Amino acid sequence: MTTFIHGGTVVSPTGSQQLDVLVDGDRIVALLEPGSTAVGSDLAATSDVLIDATGKYVIPGGVDGHTHMEMPFGGTSASDTFETGTRAAAWGGTTTIVDFAVQNPGGRIQDSLASWHEKASGQCAIDDGFHQIIGGVDSDSLKGMAELVAEGVTSFKLFMAYPGVFYSDDGQILRAMQTAADTGALMMMHAENGIAIDVLVEQAIARGDTAPYFHGTSRAWQLEEEATHRAIMLAQLTGAPLYVVHVSAKQALEQIATARGAGQNVFAETCPQYLYLSLEEQLGAPSFEGAKWVCSTPLRSREEGHQDELWRYIRTGDVTTVATDHCPFCFQGQKEMGIGDFSKIPNGIGSVEHRMDLMFQGVVDGRIGLERWVDVCCTTPARMFGMYPRKGIVAPGADADIVIYDPKGHTTIGVNDTHHMNMDYSAYEGVRIDGHVDTVLSRGTVIVDGGEYLGRAGHGRFVKRDLSQNLI
Repeated sequence: MTTFIHGGTVVSPTGSQQLDVLVDGDRIVALLEPGSTAVGSDLAATSDVLIDATGKYVIPGGVDGHTHMEMPFGGTSASDTFETGTRAAAWGGTTTIVDFAVQNPGGRIQDSLASWHEKASGQCAIDDGFHQIIGGVDSDSLKGMAELVAEGVTSFKLFMAYPGVFYSDDGQILRAMQTAADTGALMMMHAENGIAIDVLVEQAIARGDTAPYFHGTSRAWQLEEEATHRAIMLAQLTGAPLYVVHVSAKQALEQIATARGAGQNVFAETCPQYLYLSLEEQLGAPSFEGAKWVCSTPLRSREEGHQDELWRYIRTGDVTTVATDHCPFCFQGQKEMGIGDFSKIPNGIGSVEHRMDLMFQGVVDGRIGLERWVDVCCTTPARMFGMYPRKGIVAPGADADIVIYDPKGHTTIGVNDTHHMNMDYSAYEGVRIDGHVDTVLSRGTVIVDGGEYLGRAGHGRFVKRDLSQNLI
């Protein structure tokens, strides 16, 4: 089947140009200047599918490098399955996710990866890959890292937070980073000082400070900055490339920017919640409402200027990618587990459906440029996680993961509007976006078009990833 997309403006990280796009099967085969020859007219007449993108942007399908479908956490599990979560992602213009297989202490990382493959098999509406969480650094897991790299799982995540659950001490981190340096794998880090956080949480509960607001104050920015600096120093010592996930504090980003300025392979990911939401407005909502926005790292104070600084670091390039850390929980029956004790609220926000829209609003508001939008949401995540140029670019030879985006359209986010995630609330209820996802193609197949979902579970394929292509 051939598809011809005409009249649109193709956007890449390096520029925008009016080009027609020819898709044959599941790949892009040509970009054509409109009106340059008679070829375009012939293709418009003979292609099986004709898509008019006049006045719209033609961009690569979004690559969300950080999701948690069906992840067990705090006595419950993330409410989105691979089926519901990837369907919601498709609605929002994301055509590839990279989820996390979870090794619990005492288990084998090979077995945990097999378990996540089983969860995702036949369920995904879009393509998917996996990172591997190492919940217990020992000789077996270190040997297993090399095996997983050969299987296309080329990034591994450690936690400096959550003692007794996922926590790794500095010695364990050092050993894992040494292995990453030897294999070329990317080391991902949840950078918060979990030992100190546990003390502050215990003290807050003892004082009777049990509301969701105190989740944020007990995970102070100083503990994110300190852990980020420590991770950078260990990475420098070992030579391992370091990718710090969900950075929320401007001080932590300053540490990363300094390391990058010195030529170190250190990369920062942030998420829409840290750009738009805040400690005061969301976590500080009346009654128990703030639980809806409990996530870790936490939302930061708008009064301290974290949000504006994160946008600035996106513009400077020190924020490498924008992902979601999509880890949804329903308010009823899940977030409510923490009534009277914020430490028992499952940590996570659902936004896999809204990332592309929320970041485009940053373009409209003058926060970032059009090309930077595509770069942080599509191209650089594909490069970062070894999927480029198959993913993340509209170019001949790439997978035909394409989004037709209407800058003159409008999108209202809310459970009764554009919400397709398996949640009973929206973290962005009532937010209005000056743009709209009109059509989504995954490997040449139209899966969303004109407000209609045309995809299916099982269309998505596992992406066997190469080593990161974003290293110096």
